[in-house]
Formats: sequence, structure tokens, C-alpha cells
Amino acid sequence: MSARSADARGPQPVEIALLASVFVVAACGLVYELTAAALSSYLLGDSVLQFSTIIGTYLFAMGVGSWLSRYFERQLPAHFLRIELLVALVGGALPAILFLANAYVPGAFRLLLYGLVLVVGTLVGLEIPLVMRILKRNIQLKNLVSQVLTFDYLGALAVSVAFPLILVPQLGMIRTGLLFGFMNAAVAVWALWLFRHELRRIGAHAFACFLALAALLGAFVWADHITTLAEDKFYQDRIVFSATSPYQRIVVTRGQLGHRLFLNGNLQFAERDEYRYHEALVHPVMAAQGAPKKVAVLGGGDGMAVREILKYPSVESITLVELDPNMTKLFTEHETLAALNGHSLSSPKVQVVNTDAFQWLQQPGDMFDVIVVDFPDPTNFAIGKLYTSSFYSLLEKRLSASGYAVIQTTSPLVARKSYWTVATTIESVGLRATPYHAHVPSFGEWGYIIASRRPYRMPDALPSGLRFLSPSTLPLMFDFPLDMARVPAEVNRLSNQTLVTTYEQEWGKVMTH
Repeated sequence: MSARSADARGPQPVEIALLASVFVVAACGLVYELTAAALSSYLLGDSVLQFSTIIGTYLFAMGVGSWLSRYFERQLPAHFLRIELLVALVGGALPAILFLANAYVPGAFRLLLYGLVLVVGTLVGLEIPLVMRILKRNIQLKNLVSQVLTFDYLGALAVSVAFPLILVPQLGMIRTGLLFGFMNAAVAVWALWLFRHELRRIGAHAFACFLALAALLGAFVWADHITTLAEDKFYQDRIVFSATSPYQRIVVTRGQLGHRLFLNGNLQFAERDEYRYHEALVHPVMAAQGAPKKVAVLGGGDGMAVREILKYPSVESITLVELDPNMTKLFTEHETLAALNGHSLSSPKVQVVNTDAFQWLQQPGDMFDVIVVDFPDPTNFAIGKLYTSSFYSLLEKRLSASGYAVIQTTSPLVARKSYWTVATTIESVGLRATPYHAHVPSFGEWGYIIASRRPYRMPDALPSGLRFLSPSTLPLMFDFPLDMARVPAEVNRLSNQTLVTTYEQEWGKVMTH
């Protein structure tokens, strides 16, 4: 039967089955690409760089796979079946392998990451050309290309929406990879049934399918143990809570230093000395303002900064703007963690707004007497935008005439130029920048900058019951020794985030020593 006459008779069951397989294959291929990029972003930082290099490597590998498909001349269904099983096993296990590699052989992580991306990309690149050549026996070329590419793009669209909104939040990275590996293996079983009359040694193919499905199913059931195995090694201490949100991996551990919070593997606080960090962050501005009534906290979803702010009776309302609702829910409802912040997030004075702080500032709203900015360090461009002149221009519009804002600003000792880049950026929008620093053992020497329209005035008194600050020692934090003194720095702009690059270079030197 010619392709033209076949086209006239309408689609056959085998053609529909193969086109449905294209949908699944495209979805699986994109999931492997996204998991590799997201994992590298979580573990290596700088999401723009990681996504760009992973996608580039993956597309290159797909091109290699497409080129290699020309050498498959006979028994195309058998080759397609074998490739599906290989993609299922390697692609499905990719997140688990990378998590374990990061914990046990961190020095080989990058090599393994790009090696796996090359292997999976090459195998995925072989899939579609082989399906098209199988279908070519019955479908005209113009309709073949149209139909295959349509199903290919539809599969990619479905996964691109489901991956951040459903798959990762509900299943996590490891189970998402294994689920789609299972789907690739299911396509292999489907091909086994469709081409059962053409395949040689069908028993061996059936046994291979059984082994692949059993391995993936077993790994799916034991996914929690795999995650625990990797994270226990990485974090050393016992993990008491872990969750993956659309924005980050949240892990809370408990050990000799008490509870510690990690976001994407980066330490956010340690129970032993977090009071030093948060007292230094909050009280220099709160006490200096006089009698602040309206306060905003941007970031700081753990509620520790709010705990310190509530020590001022004059405060009437606190607006906490935190991107990740999982963070505020965890530190509101988890009994042990809520006790750490003194159940501050349950205070009737606190209003929690779960949204992007940059977008929140763009909306018209209230003015504040004090604004506390407690974002993670600028490890990537998504966070780096919160340290730009554009962000501080928006911040200035929400600050009352006599108000103070304070920004946590990484270490002036380790990342000296990064620290003074933030000061220069604050000054570029017409605000005064008053830098200071404190020693927090878990972090080392840590920096903060006060932004205001009026000169900063040292407070005469502080709330009672503080463990770190006192009126007599407070002025010492505003003195900078020579090795942390100001250096020339550029303005960090939204269109050219020099801070992210500088920060990566300065902290990168520390990590490699």
C-alpha cells in the first residue's frame, strides 16, 4: 500500500498509538531536561547560567542523536523499543543519581551532571527520527511531519505547565523523574505489543521491559529512602523536616547546634546563634526610629525578624511579604519551629502576604516607618533583582519621611566588593547608606546596611531582654577595620546585575579553598 492511498483511508490504530507515544516521549524528554536544570540550579546556584548551559547541552545532544539515527537501518521497532528502555532507566534515575552524587562525590557532580544530560539528550534525539521512519511506511511525508511535530509540541506544553505547578510540589524531583521513566518504559511495552509480529526474540524484549519496569517501580516506592540517604550525608545532622516547593528545597535539621534551616542547601539560620543575626538586623533601626507603628518585613518567612519587631509596644501592624507560602505555613504551624520564633506569625498584628516582593512594591500601598529586608544572598539573577537600583527606588516610595529600612547584605569580609556594591546601589536612588556589621559564628562576619532619607541616629536605649546587643556595644558595629573598608563598586542595575557575578566570584574563592 502506498503512502498516498494509506493517507486517503484515514489513521490506523498503530499510527494513532505511535503518535500518542510521541506525545509521551516529548513530555518525558522535557521532564528530564527540566529536572537536570532545576537540580543544578538548586545545588550550584545561578539559575540563568545553569538553565542556559543545561538546555544548550541537551539540545546539542539531541542533534547528535538525530544524526546518529541514520545508522539504524533495519529492525527499527526493535531499536525504538531498546532506546525507550534506556531513556526510561537513565532519564528516570537522573534526579536520584544527581542527589546522591552531590552528597557522596560532590567533586564529580558537574562531570556527572553534563555526562548524564549528554546521554539522555542523545537517546531522546534518536526517538523522534525513528518514530517518523516507522510511520513513514504508512503516512505521506507532509502529514507525517505535521502530525509528529504537533504531538511533540503538545507533550512539551503539557509538561512545561505541570512541572512547576503540580509535579515538583506534589512528587518532588526524584519521584517526578521516576514517574516519567516509568512512562517511557510503558511506551516500550506498547511498542512491544504493536510490533509483536515484526520483532525477533520477543521473549528477550519482554523480559527487558519487565526488568526496567520493576526497577523503576522499586525506586519509586523507595524514593523517600533515597532522598534521606542523600540528604543525611549532605546535611550531617538529622533531618526533621523537608519539602520541595515551586521556589526552593526546604530542609530543617536538628543536631548539636540545635535546629538549622537550609534553603536549596544554603544555611539560613542556626538555632544556637540566630539571635545575634536577628537582633543586629532589627534593633538598630527599630530603636532609632523612635516609636514605629507600621513595619514591613520583606523575606524572613521564618518569623525570627518578626519576633524581634514584636518587642516594641508601639508597633500596630507588621506586613510580612514572603514569596513561598510553604515557609510561612511551616513556621506558623510546626510546633517546634513556631516555638523558635515565639509563635510570632500567629500574632494578630501580623499580616502575611505570599507574593514576590518586587511585584508587591510595584503596587500602590501603605507607607512604613521601618522596612526590614531579609532576602537570601544574591546567588542568582532571580534574587539579584531584589538588590538592584530599581528595587531600592520602589522601596524608597514606601518608606515614611522619618523611616528607616535595613538590608541584610552578605559578609563585608568575605564578599567585600559585593557588600559595597549594595551600598553604592542604595545611594544611587538618593537614599543615605549607613553600613554596619556583626559577628554571627555560623556565618562569620556579617553585614547590614541602613537606608534612609535622614542621617542615622544611634538609639539611646534598646528593648530589655536582648542577648547580644546593648546600647554601649551597638556603636562598635558601625566601625569598619581596614580589611572591610569601603572599595569602589558599580551600581547593581536590573539590566546588568553585576552584583550576582561579583558575589559568585568572591564566595567561589572561599568554596574552592
